Amino acid sequence: MPDLTTSYTPLKPSDRIQSLDIMRGIVLLGILLMNINGMGLAGAYEDPTVSGGATGWSLYTWITTNMLFEGTMRALFSLLFGVGMFIFMDRLEKKGAGINAANIYFRRLTWLLVFGLIHCYLLLWVGEILYNYALMGFLAFSFRKMLPKKLITIAIFLFLGGTLWTYADYRNDIKFNQDVELADNYRLEGKELTKELKEADEKWEKRVYERSPEAIEEHTTNMRKGYFGVVAFLAPINTHYNQLYPYRYDLWDVLSMMLLGMALYKMKILSAEKSYRFYGLMAIVGYGIGLAVNFYETKLIIDGNFSMLAFSKSFLTYDLGRVFVAIGHIALIMLFCKISILKWLKHALAAVGKMALTNYVMHSIFAMFIFTGAGFGLFGTFQRHELLYIVFSIWVFQLIISPIWLKYYQFGPLEWVWRNLSYLKRHPIKKER
Repeated sequence: MPDLTTSYTPLKPSDRIQSLDIMRGIVLLGILLMNINGMGLAGAYEDPTVSGGATGWSLYTWITTNMLFEGTMRALFSLLFGVGMFIFMDRLEKKGAGINAANIYFRRLTWLLVFGLIHCYLLLWVGEILYNYALMGFLAFSFRKMLPKKLITIAIFLFLGGTLWTYADYRNDIKFNQDVELADNYRLEGKELTKELKEADEKWEKRVYERSPEAIEEHTTNMRKGYFGVVAFLAPINTHYNQLYPYRYDLWDVLSMMLLGMALYKMKILSAEKSYRFYGLMAIVGYGIGLAVNFYETKLIIDGNFSMLAFSKSFLTYDLGRVFVAIGHIALIMLFCKISILKWLKHALAAVGKMALTNYVMHSIFAMFIFTGAGFGLFGTFQRHELLYIVFSIWVFQLIISPIWLKYYQFGPLEWVWRNLSYLKRHPIKKER
């Protein structure tokens, strides 16, 4: 039997698919457009009226990101993870790794799960996704041999499952709003509230407080504490997300896109092998449907004065909008990969993509030192649109530093550690002169 510690090694640079690296780099940079709102503001990721500004340039920023990037960057990140998983296993199995391929794969995911826990609890990013990807990656393993049609069918059923759950939540929100109004009427008429109405009233008061200036100030003060103070403040929030998200969102949101990614890769769509006409039509269909749906959702929220019920109703078409906009993004990125211009930018983006894990965690490290009390303590200081200056600065830094690093080293630092732990072997990191 071949020795897994010597026979099976990570991809060589010559084996990599450039279009995937470029796409991964673009998505990695794009996801910061959304994450920066959670990193630098309290309660403002979805609702700009809570903090960060909901007028002028801040409102335009929210509209733009909501139309083009909300959910789509995460969708593409998940899609690329599914593709990476398939390529990883396919390559090992073709080399005759047998059961050792599964050993390496599951060890790789186990360490990713550990990285995710370190990322959220110690690097202070409650929106981290590595933990969730590891859990969904365990499930995606069993689907890797399926034909594209079956993968797409299962992904659609998962999307529908999440939508049905969202619809149930929407019906509950309608009932909740009705109970709150009824409780107000009872008070005006001097009637005693029923147990159900008391519970709805208490829940409403809690929600109002969470969006109040006092609650935002309290959250901001906690985020400006010293490092261990922020760790203690965010720990229960991280625990809540890690317990809730895998079954409430990740099965329908993340796993579905992993399966869709495997299908599109097998169909040779993600390797930029299709014609210009194919990608052009793909972009028209993707953006045509996706942007129309996202415009409807955005208008619904604004016309509803950013109410809870407006947000709840907009989520009913959330997957439809984000998936089709993501399809449009894929087509545009593949067209960019096919045309022979801006080679320097493609090279820089591919380098960012090759170091995706390092660059993703680097976002959180930057945020920790910029926003929390472990560094400058600027949490809650910037308006939503002003956070874009920080985003663009990080983009420029990573587009410059990633190619320079990979000129001298084979892997990003975290990629190197991850590979060593996965293969139980210390790989050389420096390139030979």
